[in-house]
Amino acid sequence: MGATDFSFHLHARDGAARTGEIRMPRGVIRTPAFMPVGTAATVKGMYPEQVRALGADVVLGNTYHLMLRPGAERVAKLGGLHRFMNWPHPILTDSGGFQVMSLANLRKLTEEGVTFQSHIDGSKHMLSPERSVEIQNLLGSDIVMQLDECVSLPCEDKVAEKAMRLSLRWAERCKAAFGNPAGRALFGIVQGGSVPRLRVESARELVAMDLKGYAIGGLAVGEPQDVMLAMIETVEPHLPLEKPRYLMGVGTPDDIVQAVCRGIDMFDCVMPTRAGRHGQIFTRFGRMNLKNAKHADDPRPVDEASSCPAANGWSRAYLHHLVKSEEMLGKMLLTWVNLAYYQELMAGLRAAIAAGRLDDFVAQTRDDWARGDSAGEPA
Repeated sequence: MGATDFSFHLHARDGAARTGEIRMPRGVIRTPAFMPVGTAATVKGMYPEQVRALGADVVLGNTYHLMLRPGAERVAKLGGLHRFMNWPHPILTDSGGFQVMSLANLRKLTEEGVTFQSHIDGSKHMLSPERSVEIQNLLGSDIVMQLDECVSLPCEDKVAEKAMRLSLRWAERCKAAFGNPAGRALFGIVQGGSVPRLRVESARELVAMDLKGYAIGGLAVGEPQDVMLAMIETVEPHLPLEKPRYLMGVGTPDDIVQAVCRGIDMFDCVMPTRAGRHGQIFTRFGRMNLKNAKHADDPRPVDEASSCPAANGWSRAYLHHLVKSEEMLGKMLLTWVNLAYYQELMAGLRAAIAAGRLDDFVAQTRDDWARGDSAGEPA
């Protein structure tokens, strides 16, 4: 196997949970992996070298946003997305379909694809499976996602079934358009709403296409956590052990821990970056709201044991001040805290699976979240 190949190697299993590596020319992705979201070719509020230093092996770029601004052809002329955003490591791009459904105006869905008006300037665009793959190729993405139709939950079974079958037909077209380029991968997306039989059929049909990885889509779209977990448990037995599994758009630290325990390898979510810009942080002690007045006189750092400078280098009082003053530095520091915690959590999960002590790690993690950090608060 040459250095230009895409490969996935499992190193250890603990129950359904797995740890391993995705290897590709631009680097190794250690799994389970959390991918910071770089929607518009930037992880908001972070320098690329900061993101890398926290332990991120891969970031996510957004096809819909990049096709509209600055444009995929322009990015290609400028040397591709990696050079454009100064991130020489792996990049996964989503297909654009979710944003078309959630952001675009006057969209029309047909067998051919989706026509829509840009949410930026009203310009008209057509996104077909072939065009989605073409855009992702122009960007130079390492892991390309098929175009799919994502429905909101709850929905009627017939709506979920229609979208699932269309997504399967589009997966075939994406596979034909993508071909088999060395060192890159196309992932399929399992759909089917919250209907087990549809999820199973979708997974089986996609596996028959022999793609390099499989995502579970259409979750984290408003359904309760128990529905999401039930769908993972439904799909997981029908996905090949030797290929990576990606749960799209998920989620909270607890969502991620629960999904890892059910055999998921990859995650992405805007939550840590978005929450940081709005005064919310995730830590070993659970979630904190730095807007709260109780932090105004607290001289302690967020977490003195953290290796992240943002978590151990400034007082909660100062972070509270930045948030209340709507200072840019506050958004940057809190985003840094959150992404650091997410990567620390993933590193802890990988180590626990490798050591065969995942249950103990999960129990300790959940105890810490539940206990919180009230001890030592200023009088």
